[in-house]
Amino acid sequence: MELYCGIDLHSNNCVVAILAKDLEHVACRRLRNDLSQVVGFLEPYREQLVAVAVESTYNWYWLVDGLVERGFDLRLVNTTKSAKYSEMKYTDDKHDARWIARLLALGILPEGYISPPEERRLRDLLRRRAFLVRKRTDFLLSMGTLVQRSTAQRVESVVMVKWNGKEVRALLRDPFVAESVIAMIPVVRALTRQIKAVEKVMMAEAKPRKEYELLKTAPGIGDILAPAIMYETVTIDRFRDAGNYVSYCRCAKSVHTSNDKRKGAGNRKNGNKYLSWAYSEAAHHAARVEPLARQYLERKKKRSHPMVAKRALAAKIARGCYYVLRDQTPFDAIRTFQK
Repeated sequence: MELYCGIDLHSNNCVVAILAKDLEHVACRRLRNDLSQVVGFLEPYREQLVAVAVESTYNWYWLVDGLVERGFDLRLVNTTKSAKYSEMKYTDDKHDARWIARLLALGILPEGYISPPEERRLRDLLRRRAFLVRKRTDFLLSMGTLVQRSTAQRVESVVMVKWNGKEVRALLRDPFVAESVIAMIPVVRALTRQIKAVEKVMMAEAKPRKEYELLKTAPGIGDILAPAIMYETVTIDRFRDAGNYVSYCRCAKSVHTSNDKRKGAGNRKNGNKYLSWAYSEAAHHAARVEPLARQYLERKKKRSHPMVAKRALAAKIARGCYYVLRDQTPFDAIRTFQK
């Protein structure tokens, strides 16, 4: 008898439900977030289990990786697309786990991609770097605001990171404002050191890969954006075509139409926000270093808003990078921007 398992995962416990092919309830239990307990519960049904579906929450790594290592067929649930029947009168965690198992048994479970652990750890390291960069930017903007508000002078970030207490006190007459700026300087320097340390580890892993050098042939993509795109994409084979990849990068249009009339907008945030950022940054730099990219951007600006034009350029670069990764060939600017 074929069995299907659904797991509703929480911060400190999970509910494991097992259904038969005919959707009959076989077993259901709440367990602590302990891999040995989950495996012990599933072990008697191992031979009959077709697959195990785990809810994609923030803490799924330990459970999915652990069950995969022990030989179970895992599916990651795309929670944004697995909404329950809206007219249900009562639901709880057991209902949620059984619902996941039901979708799995019926063959209509919306699945997410399970990134290999060796790729995921580097991807997450890059995301931590982005987090540190945002924090450093927040501090630098705060310092710049304090200075400009008190002196009407705009100071570049590269200057502020080199400041010491004596220079700040000489610039700002108010001692309390000066101390406010001085208090943030050590934090900015500490964040800078950590960012550089992460980059050193990242570059050591990324440089030996062929995809790293190929992505750097694209205009606007350098030492930081290349590994970001590489590790967020994981493998280009999981995308059906270039349009599918561009959509995943949040660079495709999000519009609903009927009878050639606009009926609303779709889910424009459906996709990978980190790839969206990476290709937006690439578009910003490409317009300065690549004449064909600049010409394409100017043509778009004549017909649309500058921000819309910039996103169109990001979409073009994403499409070009799809072929770079798929065909393992350098970026073709002529084919990308003139087609």
